[in-house]
Amino acid sequence: MTSERVRTAEAGRGGGRPGLRDVAELAGVSHQTVSRVFKDHPRVSAETRAKVLAAAAQLDFRPNAIARALATGSSRTIGVVSFDTTLFGPASMVSAIESSARDADYFVSVMGLASPSRRSVAEAADRLRGQGVDGIILIPGHVPADQVVRHLPGMLPVVALSAAQTVASATVDQYDGPLAAVRHLLDLGHATVHHLTGPADWSEARERERAWRDALTAAGAPVPEPLPGDWSAASGYERGKLLAADPAVTAVFAANDQLALGVLLALHEAGRRVPEDVSVIGYDDIPEAAFFTPPLTTVRQDFAALGRRSMALLLDQIGGGQPATPTAVVIPTELVVRRSTARRT
Repeated sequence: MTSERVRTAEAGRGGGRPGLRDVAELAGVSHQTVSRVFKDHPRVSAETRAKVLAAAAQLDFRPNAIARALATGSSRTIGVVSFDTTLFGPASMVSAIESSARDADYFVSVMGLASPSRRSVAEAADRLRGQGVDGIILIPGHVPADQVVRHLPGMLPVVALSAAQTVASATVDQYDGPLAAVRHLLDLGHATVHHLTGPADWSEARERERAWRDALTAAGAPVPEPLPGDWSAASGYERGKLLAADPAVTAVFAANDQLALGVLLALHEAGRRVPEDVSVIGYDDIPEAAFFTPPLTTVRQDFAALGRRSMALLLDQIGGGQPATPTAVVIPTELVVRRSTARRT
């Protein structure tokens, strides 16, 4: 492409944002041809396509998402509405969705909300619709998914990353992992397992507590009073001091790894060794879990699989052109055994 064409194209837009006609001028083709290239029209030669894309790159031209959606019926963009994105679980879900979307040649627009009010959800949905998104993935946090879904646009495909009755959902099994954790500790010879819970208004916390209780009951083991936490290491530390002061405590299942981290510090300060005196298990398998002192035994959630399955469910709906019959996909967990648990001697 000649420098003269570049100058002509730049002059034509007067220093503003480049458009289809600017790209056409630089590539030496019609603006209809440029439009066909960005619509992936099959009747464009490879040589012409290459010229148009090179001109677009030179001018830093990016097709407008709304215009592309109007022209093609698809923006190749999905929206994510999420609460509590500061927490490891929701943040990991967003990351998994973004990775899976890239593999499918989709963009992601994330709306992180501080509160699950009807107004905030409606405003987020309006902003996403304004961006021309093809569908929405919902990460409801502690709010029931079906309660949030009713504030989303009815015609848009929706997938919830939480159990839902009204839309398709993809979730991580919150029951089998705690069962495996408690059974692991009982198999190591511990008479019972104490539990540090997550917040009671989170369904994941309630399900993990239910599994812990069921595992102990099925084994005929005593069921101690659970200690409530709030997902934070600070909460784990404060509750951990109570556990550390009780010589009868030899095994602890914490509802997430941050809580477990706080428990480890409380036990260390009380002079109780892990795992020689007390075995500790967390939940999530955060990247730092393998580098705790000692490395933490924990329950791993496969967020990458969650991202793939949620995108697959959403793309099925987008391809069908209408909301699908609610389908529930459940991703299994895995117990990762490290050095924070040991046989009771």
